[in-house]
Amino acid sequence: MNWNVLASSAGRTGVQNMFLDYALLRAAQDGVAFLRLYSWEPPCLSFGRNEAVLKRYDADRIKKMNLDTVRRPTGGRAVWHETELTYTIAGPLSLFGGLRETYLSIHQMIKNSLTMLGVSCDLAADSHPVAGTASGACFASPVGGEIVAHGRKLVGSAQLREGDAFLQHGSLLLENRQEVVSRVTRGRAAAQQAISLSDCLDRHVSFDEVATAMSEHARSAWPGNWQIGTEPAPALDGLDFADPQWTWRR
Repeated sequence: MNWNVLASSAGRTGVQNMFLDYALLRAAQDGVAFLRLYSWEPPCLSFGRNEAVLKRYDADRIKKMNLDTVRRPTGGRAVWHETELTYTIAGPLSLFGGLRETYLSIHQMIKNSLTMLGVSCDLAADSHPVAGTASGACFASPVGGEIVAHGRKLVGSAQLREGDAFLQHGSLLLENRQEVVSRVTRGRAAAQQAISLSDCLDRHVSFDEVATAMSEHARSAWPGNWQIGTEPAPALDGLDFADPQWTWRR
């Protein structure tokens, strides 16, 4: 397998990040794979593809707080992206197998990378049910197979399978700022169950430190031809992440 690594701590807007992630999904249709590690600037509130955003979140409050917003191509629930490392892995469906196998293969790689940094973490047991979009924000609860530490959620992920390829991306919290989601939630927000790498290690953890560990472990876990990749052109056909009618469609 030909792997392309894209890693940069220089943040992009939510719209730019989602356009690029979706472009990787399109490029993976040609049988290549991508590992992208990135951040967000300005910080951004992202919604899951199927979330009832207008019902759950206060659009006026979000506007008054001048928050950047975007709706992801993947499912899941709302995430506040700040002081985190976001990962994207895109490749052909044959790379890891079915949806569940792909999900677990990626999370196992991330878990092993974090263990190398000294983090005591594990994959949540399958007894954690799949959370629906009405069950609160992404970091309000873990589901089976997600990475947890001290009983709290450390990494939140979502996956999309389209054509002959898949896209999985997720947030690995360097610091915990998920209370922002609670502040813009209508009514009583579900309690956050998030934990950050800084919480786990009791020290500052940098983007570059985690990106290096993850890229090195991915290379050892998944054999292939690894190289520094170039960003594909944005996938302008299909989903328009800059369109407010997409972000606020429901």
